[in-house]
Amino acid sequence: MVCAACFFSIAQANAQDSRVAIFDSQRVMRESAPAKAAEAKIEQEFSKRGKELQDLTAKIKVLAEKLDKDTPVLSESDRIKRQRELTDLDQDIKRKQRVFNEDLNQRKNEEIAALVDRAVKAVKKIAEAEKYDIVLQDAVYSHPRVDITDKVLKELSK
Repeated sequence: MVCAACFFSIAQANAQDSRVAIFDSQRVMRESAPAKAAEAKIEQEFSKRGKELQDLTAKIKVLAEKLDKDTPVLSESDRIKRQRELTDLDQDIKRKQRVFNEDLNQRKNEEIAALVDRAVKAVKKIAEAEKYDIVLQDAVYSHPRVDITDKVLKELSK
């Protein structure tokens, strides 16, 4: 923060006509058309696998309840066999959940990287067209007159 304050003081002292802009990258990641499209795309890609995991989790819950109910009438070997099956199924679900989460995170990171690249290009285009000397990202506070986030969102929606 100190560096930004120093920069502004130096910039004001050296060139009163310097043009500075700010944009809110988090807002771009939340509100831009490409961000919303990427979110919908990822949801569509992963919804089937997510549903399968939910179904498997429900299945193991039903099997565990059935085992609890049947335990008094099962032989020791049948009880051990069913417990082992439940344990194997639970481990399989956990493995699938871990793979699902890894794949989901990888896809999200890919989409974020693509969006960041597009946002940087949009900011550069706006900066060059409007002759900004510097565009800063994610300030703690900025006056609305220097905030170009809406322009970046508009550029990304093209």
